[in-house]
Amino acid sequence: MTLRIRGWRRVLTVAAAGLLAATTATACAADEDDAAAPAASGSATAAFPVTIEHKFGSTTIEKQPERVVTAGWNDQDPVLALGVVPVSTREWFTEYPTYPWVQSALGGKKIATFSAELNFEAIIKQQPDLILAIYETITKETYEKLSQIAPTVVQSSAYPDEQTPWDVQTLTVGKALGKPAEAQALVDKVNTKIAEARKANPQFAGKTLVVDFGPEKGQHWLIPAKDPRRALFDALGFAAQPEKDEISEERLDLLDRDVLFVNGAAKKDMLTSPAFSRLKVVTEDRALYTSFSTPLGGALAYSGPNALLYALDVLVPQLRNATDDDKATAVTDLSNAA
Repeated sequence: MTLRIRGWRRVLTVAAAGLLAATTATACAADEDDAAAPAASGSATAAFPVTIEHKFGSTTIEKQPERVVTAGWNDQDPVLALGVVPVSTREWFTEYPTYPWVQSALGGKKIATFSAELNFEAIIKQQPDLILAIYETITKETYEKLSQIAPTVVQSSAYPDEQTPWDVQTLTVGKALGKPAEAQALVDKVNTKIAEARKANPQFAGKTLVVDFGPEKGQHWLIPAKDPRRALFDALGFAAQPEKDEISEERLDLLDRDVLFVNGAAKKDMLTSPAFSRLKVVTEDRALYTSFSTPLGGALAYSGPNALLYALDVLVPQLRNATDDDKATAVTDLSNAA
């Protein structure tokens, strides 16, 4: 599996600036088997032109995009949920096309990727008429280079880099694609399901849930509140630990709170650590585990609306088991969840 973990194990290279003197008019033709966005409907066409404000000003999209490139790490997920197959996407989890909600959205089509790096040459080749780079740390220089290729939408200045909430991202993508009503319907669907889960599980409220991200090689990275990678837990009512970022093996006591979610390592592998195995949250079976190769790991990383609906179905029953104060209730190991 090829995986780039945002913020601490990511490779990002920039192509030569001279490449950007090329325009889409002189770019190479896109591959014939590239998947294109569906033709515009009458209602979508009526939505244009649209202007989207972001941290570098605003971008106006004059007409219905037909060739969408997603340059952010997870921007393809809300795009697919809205019925559009990008002509090319940023490579992140290589298993992405196999996820259940992705397969359903693709309907047998293939989804192309350019690379894990932000490859300007590959983006130019696709002759896009819209670039989405919301879930990425985009500098002003990079934004200007991308904007020379096609209208580019990046995140709002209201949020730190790579911390745009999933619902804001979905609504922004919906506006850019001329599908604001469809985007709002997806957001409402997820929020309704979250509200139902909270009502059925009032014990979630206020309990501290620690997300230990990517510990497969002995590294432990604590995800703080408001980070999109734990947005679902926050929405369900769980509190976050105050600590964040990388911690050493000597500080595994910071994991020992009400609930622990290990994202990126199998249970059997985590239990090889004596220090981890002694944690009370582990011995009392209040810990959940998933590896990055599972659809659940991917759902929490990509966090589009359909990914979150999938994750709710898988997670909520086990979160209930972990918080019901009944030691006889076993928490299912999700390390290999399909």
